[in-house]
Amino acid sequence: MEERKMVKVTVEGEERTYPSGTPYRTVAADFQSRYPYDILLVNRDGKLCELHKTLDRDCSLKMVTARDKPGIQTYERSAVLLMLKAFYDVAGRENVERVSVEYSLSSALFCLARGNFTLDQNLLDRVEARMRELSAQALPIEKKSVATDDAMELFRQAGLVHKADLLSFRINSRVNIYSLDGFVDYFYGYMAPDTGYIRCFKLELFENGFILRLPTQKDPNQLGEFKPSIKVFQELRQSALRSQALNASNVAELNTTVSRGGVTPLILAHEAMMEKKIGDIAAEIASRKEVRFVMIAGPSSSGKTTFSHRLSTQLTACGLRPHPIATDNYFVNREDTPRDENGNYDFEGLGAMDVEQFNTDMVRLLNGETVELPTFNFKKGRREYNGNFLTLGEGDVLVIEGIHCLNDQFTHALPRESKYKIYISCLTTLNIDDHNRIPTTDARLLRRIERDARTRGHSAQATIKMWPSVRRGEENNIFPYQDSADMVFNSALIYETALLKPYVQPLLFGVPRDSEEYIEAKRLLKFLNYFLPIPADDVPRTSLMREFIGGGCYLV
Repeated sequence: MEERKMVKVTVEGEERTYPSGTPYRTVAADFQSRYPYDILLVNRDGKLCELHKTLDRDCSLKMVTARDKPGIQTYERSAVLLMLKAFYDVAGRENVERVSVEYSLSSALFCLARGNFTLDQNLLDRVEARMRELSAQALPIEKKSVATDDAMELFRQAGLVHKADLLSFRINSRVNIYSLDGFVDYFYGYMAPDTGYIRCFKLELFENGFILRLPTQKDPNQLGEFKPSIKVFQELRQSALRSQALNASNVAELNTTVSRGGVTPLILAHEAMMEKKIGDIAAEIASRKEVRFVMIAGPSSSGKTTFSHRLSTQLTACGLRPHPIATDNYFVNREDTPRDENGNYDFEGLGAMDVEQFNTDMVRLLNGETVELPTFNFKKGRREYNGNFLTLGEGDVLVIEGIHCLNDQFTHALPRESKYKIYISCLTTLNIDDHNRIPTTDARLLRRIERDARTRGHSAQATIKMWPSVRRGEENNIFPYQDSADMVFNSALIYETALLKPYVQPLLFGVPRDSEEYIEAKRLLKFLNYFLPIPADDVPRTSLMREFIGGGCYLV
């Protein structure tokens, strides 16, 4: 019998030897006691590997748990597969017409189910019990490569037509599918090796569907708190209905439209929908005679600047005179800026703003006084006054954009009736298919990568590196105030990922393979691979997407 070759494995600076062909799961088990959370994947010299894969060479390994972004994504995917298997088991495959994962909602996934059953808490309790039964059995989640044509036929026979349609646009001759105790599905991304890893979950009835509650990256052993923004949920639901009306609820439908030459009408129709919504917001503001301050806030790359310009145009059409004000001009001087726990300037906290000076100036304007507005000199790190005087007359409104605009502490001296608050975010409802959702943060990150490269000369690697810090600022300073807004505006456009693909793809290929950001760049590249690209020729110059790809008529 031939002796197996031994390979060297280095983990956290410690070197061990294993026989070639040893599963990564065995290596992970040897080091699991050093980690408070389950190891879900390994990072082999910059490449993510599932635990069922085997050692075939000397390598360095980093253990990936749910405290890491790829780990929590793996947990979520595996939990969805477990939920689907259990749902079909309990309801009966013949009774299930469709179960779809729609979007993320406050540490949970909002799902819809349709078929010959009554969706109530009793059914969900039985499904959850079946999930726990399957989890206790630690059943293997098996991965196998099959011919793409065979996978398409398999999914059609299973009634998963959306998956078959998606695969029809894949040029690869083979595709990886996952199976769990006879239930077969296709997932974009990695999976846990068996159901025993998925122990923290809960199913609850919610609105017209149900939620699959899951842990968060901050604490993978506990269910995340479920405190949804009802206004954001309602906007997501309306956006999903608009996508259905445009026959573009998933990537397969979008690709079909693109391949048949119908993308221009789609672009124009969605842009028209967005313009109408902005016009309706302007009309509502104009009808509230006491409103003098339009406050706009939203997370990074939501398109706040272009939106404020387009809203100003519509306000003008309603007979008002809008004046833009950027709250960035009210930063405290650099030497007064607070620092975070790492000793770096914290530009995103409320302490970085001269709140009292802002309120003093706004109250004086509200009282009809003439005020000299400041300009912040970012090179010098100081506020300057350059003769920019403003007086508010009848019909004048200030359109104010900034991270703290929904926080009433920032505008504490202004009467509530004088403010109209708008929360803007890129809330994409376009998913890859019924079981693979597109996170809204991915849509914003792609926007940010292209804009940073075009306007600031930043590499994709630099943008990806700073993204977690940007997200922390949003979690602290924007998301808690979503429901205080008078209006939620969704800036996501159905066609935008297909539009961004030819811009962003080359930038992502430029991320070095030996960098920490490469794994995220590779994930985004695989994601973009699902989309047929579209040209920018028919994107209007007023489009919000022009803020990111250029060629717009607004100075942004």
